[in-house]
This record gives sequence, structure tokens and C-alpha cells, in this order.
Amino acid sequence: MFLPNMYQKNIYEIPYQKLKQRGIKCLVFDLDNTLRLLDEKVPNKEVISLVRKLEKDFQVLILSNSLKKGVMIYKDALGVEAIGHARKPSTKGLRTLASKFNYQPCEIAMIGDQLVTDILSGNRFGAYTIYLDALSKKDLKITYLNRFIERRIINFYRRKGKFERGAYYE
Repeated sequence: MFLPNMYQKNIYEIPYQKLKQRGIKCLVFDLDNTLRLLDEKVPNKEVISLVRKLEKDFQVLILSNSLKKGVMIYKDALGVEAIGHARKPSTKGLRTLASKFNYQPCEIAMIGDQLVTDILSGNRFGAYTIYLDALSKKDLKITYLNRFIERRIINFYRRKGKFERGAYYE
């Protein structure tokens, strides 16, 4: 349930054309340490440029466990739909977005930096999941517990020969 379909360094390394060829129509991004560093209040120019480029081929959405206020700043600045306080690994946020925009799970890619929230919720929902390295080692306090659990999961998959940190795959 924790194994992602794809593993990439960051949002700029994802082969988006391959996703399009797979039938992916909607990209759902986590916010903290995926699209932004924790101390960034507004999107940087690179994120804005990437989102504008992606909107030509995909619907871009944000699904975050962060409080709604911070998420809404990014939502407004990027001009995309967003859900804050999503309580991932619950699938409720993904179900809400899929229903609102009429997507099947197989048409959605869930993109994030945490196995125990982003990837687990995406896999449980049936979306294509893309795991990224966190943008920074700085995390919210609750995320430190998630990272501890994540290290154990990664070690389990590494011993099974299914996942290696830094060994990116599509």
C-alpha cells in the first residue's frame, strides 16, 4: 500500500508526457515539501511557470493536510482548486476532487513527499502515485513521526529489493 508507482527527485523531474500517455488527466499535488518549502508563503516563479505549462495538458489541483489558510494562498496565487486540512491518508479529499471534476481514479496522479500520507491515500483511492524527495529536511512536528515510520517502510522495501532511496524510476 505504500509503494509508489513512480519515484522522482522533485516536481521538475516528473516525465509529464508519459503520464499523459498513460491517460492521466489530473495532477493532484501535496503542498508542503512538494510544491513549497515550509517557510514560503507564496509560490515561487518556477512553481508558477511549471503549473502554467502543466495546465495545457492536465488539470492541476492541490490536496494538503496543512491548514486551509496557507493552502488557500497557494490556491489563489496559482489559480487552481485546492483542499486544505485533507486528513490524508484518508481518501475523502481525492474522492471529493474526483467527483467534483468527474475523474476516475485511474485518470488521477497523486504527487507528494510522504509515503504514509500522500502515497497511501493515492494508492487506497486507486490513483497513480508519484513519490518525491522532500524539498527540505525541515518539517512540521507531526511530520517527524511520519518520517520515522517512512524510514522503516523504505527499509522494508529495500530489503525486498523493491525500493531504494535515490534510485529514481518511472
